[in-house]
Amino acid sequence: MKSALALMALGAAALPVAAIAQTSVTIAETAPVVTLNVTETVEAAPDIATVGTGVQTRAPTAQQAMTDNAAKMDSLIGALTKAGIARKDIQTSGINLNAQYDYTNRDGVEAGPRFLGYEASNQLSVKLRDVKRVGSLLDTMVKAGATNINGPSFSVNDPAPMLAQARVTALKSAKTQADFYAQAAGFRSARLLSISESNSGGNPPMPMMQSARFKVEAASDVPTPVEPGQVGSSVTLSVQYALER
Repeated sequence: MKSALALMALGAAALPVAAIAQTSVTIAETAPVVTLNVTETVEAAPDIATVGTGVQTRAPTAQQAMTDNAAKMDSLIGALTKAGIARKDIQTSGINLNAQYDYTNRDGVEAGPRFLGYEASNQLSVKLRDVKRVGSLLDTMVKAGATNINGPSFSVNDPAPMLAQARVTALKSAKTQADFYAQAAGFRSARLLSISESNSGGNPPMPMMQSARFKVEAASDVPTPVEPGQVGSSVTLSVQYALER
């Protein structure tokens, strides 16, 4: 009887343990893992050029400087639209008004700053969708009164096909490298574990923007020469492969 009770007690004590036990199993990757960072770039001719341009004016008063500037900017925008640039591709990028002073010492005698007037500037960012016309459009800007020009910078309007091609090339390159490491280390193959991507599409390395001021002279039959060259779309893949025997 005591033996039976003892067995029942042992059974009862064991049941709850079996009923509430929870098992968490994590299977870690036991094979060696190689991590590769691969960058591929696909180049193409650009189809977009972006140019910064604008006008600067000086006058004795702030109001006059802004009024004169507005008239010149209207003339510049009118010339751009007449040349076929859509309004959606013309964007104001900055308007500034500043007092101007002359800090030069006169006759070797120190003197306080001499007030010269006010300078107003209005800057535009213009997108040109025909890169073959960039040179002639730059000349059009100057003839219309532009006093400064920045750029151009070139890009591709739709870099998606270039990025897709770069992805394929990058992944093939990564696989080739992983297989090399596998064979060199005495393994049979490399199995893909993960992929992460970063990309930059359709743009050249950002150049140092240079500003040029122009004096309008006699018209020339030769447009300003502009060479668009090539722009690249780059994809960088970070991939991991498990080396298997």
